[in-house]
Amino acid sequence: MDLIGGHLPELIILLIVILIIWGPGKLPDLGAAVGRGIREFRNASAETRESVQNAMATPQEAPTPAPVHATPVQAAASVEPEAAAPVAQPETAAPSGGPTPSDAG
Repeated sequence: MDLIGGHLPELIILLIVILIIWGPGKLPDLGAAVGRGIREFRNASAETRESVQNAMATPQEAPTPAPVHATPVQAAASVEPEAAAPVAQPETAAPSGGPTPSDAG
């Protein structure tokens, strides 16, 4: 079986069109970008494959559902919110130059 599958003329025409579009100066940059993309794809697929294999290898316990306690609707409705604690009022500052409450002692 032929490596290219008998499509050598189409491949040559495609390479000529690519050379015309990007020019010889941009081809190394284009090749480097394609290489980086392929490398990132392989790394991501290897990472995904490893995480799936690790998840399949380690048996995980099925989570046991917490018991649900039914509460009557009337009991839940009769609960009143707690009263808020009174907020302390800030002390007013003495005019500048005058005695402060801490100086009086």
